[in-house]
Amino acid sequence: MGMTITEKILAKHAGKEEVHPGELLNCRVDVVLGNDVTTPVAIDEFEKLGVDRVFDPNRIVLVPDHFTPNKDIKSAEQAKRMRDFAQKYGIVNYFEIGRMGIEHCLLPQEGLVLPGELIIGADSHTCTYGALGAFSTGVGSTDMAAAMATGEAWFRVPETIKFVFYGELPPYVSGKDLILRVIGDIGVDGARYMAMEFAGPVIDSLSMDNRFTMANMAIEAGGKNGIIAPDEITLNYVRSRNKREYTLYYSDPDARYAEIREYDVTGMEPLVALPHLPENTKNVSEVAGITIDQVVIGSCTNGRMEDLEIAAEILRGKKVHPETRLIIFPGTQEIYLEALRKGLIEIFIEAGAAVSTPTCGPCLGGHMGILARGERALATTNRNFVGRMGDPGSEVYLSSPAVAAASAIKGAITPPWEVK
Repeated sequence: MGMTITEKILAKHAGKEEVHPGELLNCRVDVVLGNDVTTPVAIDEFEKLGVDRVFDPNRIVLVPDHFTPNKDIKSAEQAKRMRDFAQKYGIVNYFEIGRMGIEHCLLPQEGLVLPGELIIGADSHTCTYGALGAFSTGVGSTDMAAAMATGEAWFRVPETIKFVFYGELPPYVSGKDLILRVIGDIGVDGARYMAMEFAGPVIDSLSMDNRFTMANMAIEAGGKNGIIAPDEITLNYVRSRNKREYTLYYSDPDARYAEIREYDVTGMEPLVALPHLPENTKNVSEVAGITIDQVVIGSCTNGRMEDLEIAAEILRGKKVHPETRLIIFPGTQEIYLEALRKGLIEIFIEAGAAVSTPTCGPCLGGHMGILARGERALATTNRNFVGRMGDPGSEVYLSSPAVAAASAIKGAITPPWEVK
């Protein structure tokens, strides 16, 4: 019996010829990631180990992105703790404000995560890098600490569900809509501790930005990881960025899957996830007219260049509704600069949007976009749990950048074709 791409990567990093679902492995890791929320805890645990060095100062990446720019004294102290740790142990890849980005946009951009690698990060959306054909998953701060010291982590080999997409992708339907469709279908625990492998002709035609979005939200279905086999689109993205050699892996034709689900996207509409779970999805036309106080475009899910271009195309020459706030967060400084050079920032500001430096702030209700009781937000982020973006009495709806931009203009959830 053959192996899936996930099983092959785990086998390679465990030094084994083959592995099987349910098997426990100790694996070598290629990259260890932490942010300003999780790294200070990991540093505390690392120091308890009594070691005097990290396993490889080139393979640890620290990105203060959740509460940056620092919103208060506590967040400033967290960032300083990371900075001091990076300096003490010679960690090369420490990204300070002004030179950084939202971690899951930044690492692929900088060529720090590559196909065939095993990446762990003390952030649940580390699964994003599966878009490159890597095994990447979120871990706790104690696992991060152990990996920084040893370069290893343990795993149970997950079963794999394969999601096959075919048909003709309609206008305004994106990777965000495809992953929302999956989550709406199987639920927020439908792939619990399972690999989610995305395949089929529709996936083959998706851009890297859309693939990152899909892999990013695998955790919203409970997935251990999301993964897409590398192809020429992947390699075109990686070739100009990679800083080390990498290996390509593919699922065998006779690989064993726990389940195979197929989706015909022909005639599909953009989707919106209603409060308070990402699985609560409906077609945009079914929920059109729900008034919105705030729209957020950005985050590690939809803060990339293609996302900003789609939003700008809809917002060009139009104005944000006077009773709605629009906040836009480019994913990295590089994306911000490219958007500036292409005139997108001007389009956003002329429309009445506020454009921010890269930060995770509003996505987790940290800062720069907190909701008051009774307010509703439509966001291109990944979670809409109770109190996710502010007061527990607020509501968060999830959508693609196209729906978000159209809704900002109308002040209510709106299909994008209605504002063109």
